[in-house]
This record gives sequence, C-alpha cells and structure tokens, in this order.
Amino acid sequence: MPADPELSQNAYGLRFDWGLCGADASAEGTDTAVVVDVLSFTTTLTVAVDAGIDVIPSQWRDDRATQLAEQFDAVLAVGRSAASPGRISLCPATVRSAPAPARLVLPSPNGSTIAHELASTAPLCVGASLRNAAAVAQWIRARNPGAVTAVIAAGERWPDGSLRPAVEDLWGAGAVIAALLDAGASDASPEARTAAAAWRAVEHDVGSELRQCGSGRELAGMGHPEDVDIAAEVDSSSCVPILRDGVFVDATRS
Repeated sequence: MPADPELSQNAYGLRFDWGLCGADASAEGTDTAVVVDVLSFTTTLTVAVDAGIDVIPSQWRDDRATQLAEQFDAVLAVGRSAASPGRISLCPATVRSAPAPARLVLPSPNGSTIAHELASTAPLCVGASLRNAAAVAQWIRARNPGAVTAVIAAGERWPDGSLRPAVEDLWGAGAVIAALLDAGASDASPEARTAAAAWRAVEHDVGSELRQCGSGRELAGMGHPEDVDIAAEVDSSSCVPILRDGVFVDATRS
C-alpha cells in the first residue's frame, strides 16, 4: 500500500492505475482486478486462449521459466528475436502460425509480473486487451454487478527500469472501463473516467493510432507490424482469461 491511503482509490468501486505499484495500491479490497498489456502480453494471451491454450504467465525468461514449463508440462515461449517458424514467442502472430500446445509458459516483464501481483492481492485476476475488452466487462457485470474492480495498465519500461506509461495500455484499460460504465457500473474514480475518455477519443480509428504510437512504431521497427494489427482487432474475442492456480484459463469454458 502507498504511504498515503488516498492513493489507493479505495473510495471508489471502479479504479484505474499503472504498473506494479499501481496494482499494489489499487487492487486491495477489490473483487476483480484486470491486467492490460496490449503490446503484447494480454493480446497474445487472448489469441492463445482463443486457440484453446492455457497460459502460464512467467515473470522470468531464465532457468526459472524453463522449470515452470517442466512443472506444467508446457511449451515455453521464446524471445521475439529467437522465434523461428513453428515456435511461439510473445508475438501473437506466432501463436496463430504454430501448432497449438495444451499449455504455454509466456514470459513478460510487465503483464506477467503484474498478473502475479494481482493474484496475491485480489480474489480474481483477469487478462484483457482490446480484443476482449467488451467480453471481460460483460462477464464481470454478469458475475457480480456490484463488483469492486481495478483495471491496471501495465505500461512499459524505460532503459533505467522506470515505468513508461504506454498509451496503448491506457486505451485498452479505458476500453474495459468504458464497457463497464456502459453496462451500468457507477462510482468510478476520476482516474477510471479519464481512461474511459481516452479510449472513446480513439475507438473509431484505433488501428491507425496503435500504428502511430511509440510502442507500435517500436514493434514495426523490430519487424512485427502484424502484432499491432492483431492488437487492433477490437472485440473480436469472447474469451475471458482468469488466473487460476497460476494458469490463465478461459472462464467462458470452465
């Protein structure tokens, strides 16, 4: 918890914050916490879950990730630069082009790390992207119309390790929050309302905005423009990945 408890937004039933510290500050006392990492952890997560793959998030890319794959009898996703035909990486396009394993360990320094934190501070952690924002909001409202919900934008990292607020995650979080508000949720914090407004400002041209934002340009420069296009598949997925015993599974199938 932060030194100032007011920073927790605990006076509100619908909250929004950034990164690992934001997850710590905002998720306590909630019924549901949602992690959003549009480029690319939660987009890849939804593509995998759509393919029937259970996903084990990993905070690490080292031997601990290998051990996690052995523990769950899972395929370990490789780094983007190590991906080759038939191998899955953090790029959602690789999930579509490779044979689908039953389980996949997906390392991510931002989305996975926050998911682990949320699993320890909130009763339920859900993974959301632009692809399934409406489905996640609908599921949360159907499960518990009065659920106290925190939506966490993962953000990226500057070279010194500090948080870089990434606008695509603001839009993804805002898409979830806007859908919750449209479905009748109330008591949203100013932070949550601002995220929803940011989404509404770009929702009619989000593909172009994603390609032009810093993270989108970075991915295109790395040779992965298709991942940005997949991230822009707004509400194309009905999956609701929930973290259960360290594994993301689709709540709509369980």
